Formats: sequence, C-alpha cells, structure tokens
Amino acid sequence: MPDLEGIYLDNASTSYPKPKAVYEAVSEFALSCGASPGRGAYPRALEAEDMLARCRSDVAKLLGVRNPTRIAFASGSTEALNWAIKGVLTRPGDHAVVTALEHNAVLRPLQWLNRTREVTWSVVPCNDDGHVEPADIAEAIRPETRLLCAVHASNVLGTLLPIRDIVEVAHGRGVPVLVDGSQTAGSVPFSVEDLEIDLFAFTGHKSLLGPPGSGGLYVRPGLEIETWKEGGTGLHSESLDAPLEMPARLEAGTPNTWGLAGLIGGVEWLLHTGVEYVRGHEMHLAQRLGDELRQIANVLVYGPSDASKKTSVVLANVASLNSGDVGLLLAERYGIAVRTGLHCAPLAHEAIGTLHSGGAVRFSIGPFNTQEEVDAAAAAVREIASAARCRQRGGHGVHVR
Repeated sequence: MPDLEGIYLDNASTSYPKPKAVYEAVSEFALSCGASPGRGAYPRALEAEDMLARCRSDVAKLLGVRNPTRIAFASGSTEALNWAIKGVLTRPGDHAVVTALEHNAVLRPLQWLNRTREVTWSVVPCNDDGHVEPADIAEAIRPETRLLCAVHASNVLGTLLPIRDIVEVAHGRGVPVLVDGSQTAGSVPFSVEDLEIDLFAFTGHKSLLGPPGSGGLYVRPGLEIETWKEGGTGLHSESLDAPLEMPARLEAGTPNTWGLAGLIGGVEWLLHTGVEYVRGHEMHLAQRLGDELRQIANVLVYGPSDASKKTSVVLANVASLNSGDVGLLLAERYGIAVRTGLHCAPLAHEAIGTLHSGGAVRFSIGPFNTQEEVDAAAAAVREIASAARCRQRGGHGVHVR
C-alpha cells in the first residue's frame, strides 16, 4: 500500500480530513438503517425520510434559506448546474451570459445546448486578479438573455465575485441569476436569500465537509425550471408526469442516503464551529502562504494578494518548470498534495496567460490545516525554485522521474 501520510493542500478539490462525525454518520446509517426514503411506511424507511429532512434543514440553515423544500439534493454541483442551465435555457435562441471564471460544469452544458438547441452564450471578461465588472455584465445582457451564470468564487484564483452587485444588474434587466457556490458554501459566510440569488448550486464534498456524491440546487420560490431527469419519486406515482412540487420535482430516483447522512455530520460541524471561524482560519493561512511565495525569486503568484478578497486558494508557478512537474516534486519529495494543470476552468487560465503553458499549481487550505503545514509548503517551493535556478545556470537541477 502507498504511504498516504503527508500535507494535504487540495481542499478546493475535495476537503480532507472530514470531521469525525461525517465518518460516523455514514457508518451508522449504513449499518442501522440502509432503507430508501419516501418508499415505505416501515420504521427503516421513515428513519431514512427523517434523515433526509434533517439534512435539508441543516443545509438550508447554513445557506440562509428559509424554506428547506426549495433545496433539491443532487450528486454534486455538476448535476445541480446541469439541472439549472438545461432547466432554464429550453428554447432555441435563448441566450446566457457567463463570466470568464466559470468551471466546465457550466461551460460544457452551455456548449451542448449551443450544439443541440441553438442556445447562445457570451463571456464577460475578468482582469488578471479575476475581478469581473458588473457594468460589463450589464453590457453583455441582450433581450433574449434568459440566464446569467456567475461563480461565487473562482476555483482557479480564489477571487470572490461581487454577487450582490451582479444580481442587482441582472434583476434590473429581468434576468435570473445562477450562482455556482462550489468554492464558498461552508467556507465563506453569506445568505443565499439575502443576496437574492435565484438558483444556487453547491457540492457536499468540498467546504461543506461531506462525502463525495452529495450536493444540491436551491431554486427560489416562484421560479420553476424544466426537469431533465424523470423517474420515481414516491410522490404522485399514478401520474406519468414529474411532480410539480419541490424538491420531488428534481429528485427523481433513489437519493444517495449514505452520502447525505455524512453531509449532516459536515454541516452540523460547521453550524457548531461557525463558518466565520473557518473563514478567519483559512484566510490567515492563505495570506501567510501567499506572502511567503511572493518573496521567492522565480515564483509567480496569481490572483488577489489580499486574502480577504478570495477563498483559501493560492495559485502559483515556478519559472521554467511545468506545473505538473512541480506538483510531482511536491508529492514525491515533500509529501505535499496539491492540484496542478487547468483545474477544469480553461477561460480563467486563458485570462491569466497560463492556458497554453501547462496551467498552474494550486494550493488550497482547509479548516484542519495548520501554520506549520503552509510554512512547510512555502519552504518546499523555495527549494524547488532554487534548484530550478541552479539548473538554468548549468548546475545540478531538478530531476523528475
């Protein structure tokens, strides 16, 4: 078996470790219940139904949603974003506006709609720090625009977008707003309803500290979207049409009960600990790591230098080295786990000039990382950069197997 000990700085992909309660909740539900919710009146089925309702209520409380039934559970934010995009952009000629920071979970559904339904979309640019001007969004909106897609925070640069201002601009033109909250739900304090967001996609396995295969979509009251997945819900089974009621309208099929049981453990840990505390801890460590990396010769750090303007992501490159090689060195020589490459967000890398040069190295901090760990990461990059400079001068350099 490989040695998995080391420093984990890839929390923007999947948070690790999880709170102990997450592992215990998955095990307990699997061993003591194991039934499907909404499919029977026997005790195990009712227990599963209660668990699902508890999870929905906890997530609603964390996200600032008053009515938990407006949250439909999905396998993660990718499925939730597909629900929203394909559920709103249903007619040929519909138009969407997106930012240059969007993940492929937004871009690829739009590309598919362009090919199959003649839906068009426009990209609003960002600057080198990932900032998007609401005025540019206003300019991109057309009479046929039916949806604005805006990531809450870039998974590449960590930049937090001015969602309140973006929503105000879109609503002023009568356009609903879909926000991808994959990087902020659980790590940044906010309220979906206070921000007047129409559609909010979230995933459980990142900052909500839950298992993979969990997540969902919030749909504001009064907004109805078309379904793109139909099947059994345990509700109105006599009808061949999907139910109109949320959340059953979107939740066809048997839910990931094990994953949602674990999600309760993560969300309740956050409710008890406080997202504000998590935000402060991660922001302090991200600021420290970013400041240290900026002091290293031949290291380029991207995105905002002020950690209060972004999530816990720190993106960097070592001059003359491919990001994949740096990631491999960090893993093999120093036991540090990071994410390299394009991070499934090609337009963001195009904006900062790294699309055709191998992307960049992403360090992403979680609530259980320590100052000693980020200091060790900075020291490792310093050694790698020093060895790269030595190689450029003709000495012994960096060798990657």
